[in-house]
Amino acid sequence: MDFDYKFGNSYYKYFKDKGLKITEYDITADMQEQDVQPGLEYVMEPLPIFFDKDYVGSGKLKGSVAIVTGGDSGLGRTCAVYFACEGAKVVIPYLYEDRDALETKEFIEKLGGECLLLKGDIGCKEFCKEIVKKTLERFGKINILVNNAGVQFQQDCITSISDSQFDKTMKVNVYAMFYLTREVVPYLHSGDSIINLSSVTTFYGEAQLIDYVTSKGAIVGFTRALARNLALKNIRVNAIAPGYFWTPLQPACWVKEKIPSLGADAAMARMAMPYELGPTFVFLASKDSSYVTGQVIHNNGGQVMC
Repeated sequence: MDFDYKFGNSYYKYFKDKGLKITEYDITADMQEQDVQPGLEYVMEPLPIFFDKDYVGSGKLKGSVAIVTGGDSGLGRTCAVYFACEGAKVVIPYLYEDRDALETKEFIEKLGGECLLLKGDIGCKEFCKEIVKKTLERFGKINILVNNAGVQFQQDCITSISDSQFDKTMKVNVYAMFYLTREVVPYLHSGDSIINLSSVTTFYGEAQLIDYVTSKGAIVGFTRALARNLALKNIRVNAIAPGYFWTPLQPACWVKEKIPSLGADAAMARMAMPYELGPTFVFLASKDSSYVTGQVIHNNGGQVMC
């Protein structure tokens, strides 16, 4: 039988040799990997598309101030740019990715927006306090918090997950979210919004991301409990569970051979570009979602249908 898959014979042979199921799908990126977490955007091939040039903002977030952790790249960059396009001032805490952060800031400023970059480790309580302090000093208020920053590490078996890896995953993905949210909540008011990033992997249980899936499941529980806690104050708390998007986290986590197949199991048979999540961030941050709280929005191309 002659297999004519879009990903080519070399990829077909690799997956066949591994005993993996083969289906036809659209390839977003060829094999590549990075040896740093959470990854660098400017070295990716192709570069992720983080903004739809045809998108026209309508002032839905005009006058708002948003903190977007990890907003230097990936889904965080998309979030920050779309917020700016809708009139929000954006604060971006980031770890070490200076070039990515500066490029994001420059793009936001070209849109006519304002962006404050803050370099540090959000897993540190003191840095979370500094984020809030400097945001208030610069902009005077906080209206939106997006807990986006995260790390993930591929391991074939639970016995391969070291204590240090587990601790880092929880520290960045869960503790940091808790620390920063605790600092921000006293400054939020009626109509403000918190958005947390979970993952599609929480809902199907990715076998090679046990600690990551555990952390992202915790985010769902955190979102639901906090939503009920803040509901009578009219502060909305929701989560997004993205599928496979072409962000630095992918080549920084997976072995290079897996990159071309990411998203192949989705009904749409492809990985997504970050800009495809931008309007969802805007929806959850704006008055458009005034009666939405405690929910998980699934942007996954049909990989999991909840």
